[in-house]
Amino acid sequence: MSAPARPLASAALFDTAIGVCAIAWSATGVLRFALPDRDATATRTHILRRHRLVDIHEADPSPEITTAITRIQAHLTGDLDDLRWIPVDLSPLNDFDRAVYEITRAIDPGHTLNYGAIANRIGHPGGAQAVGQSLGRNPIPLIIPCHRVLAADHALHGFSAPGGLTTKQHLLEIERTPGFGEPTLF
Repeated sequence: MSAPARPLASAALFDTAIGVCAIAWSATGVLRFALPDRDATATRTHILRRHRLVDIHEADPSPEITTAITRIQAHLTGDLDDLRWIPVDLSPLNDFDRAVYEITRAIDPGHTLNYGAIANRIGHPGGAQAVGQSLGRNPIPLIIPCHRVLAADHALHGFSAPGGLTTKQHLLEIERTPGFGEPTLF
């Protein structure tokens, strides 16, 4: 007996001010997002890699995804948008990750939280490391803005997207986050 057919999801690459990004979506919402990798081929490979529950193939964006792409492009040029209106499909994820991502998604551009604060808000005091691990698995960076989560000392630690901490810092600079990119008095 063969395994049941896996539903299809779609994906598309698109240019932004920081490089080629990619987005994958299901009928429910965005499943995966890829920040620029070393080249467009690597970004394509990342977005199309096998997903646990669906098969992803390249397609033309739906009107809703086209609108999301347009707003993401604008956001990455500094026309900030919280991107919370973009539907996401978190159905493949566990309850802990969904709770972490819900709090993370509520952080406005230009603001940050630390890992411990998120752990406290989801009822897991002392769970900062688990929050960090969850954010390291975030399949939808930027839309679920894990780059806005910092260490307790406001330092940059860990960012699993291509470019690592350099990308994280650049996103915080684009969003005009205090302490990142603006000149200081001393």
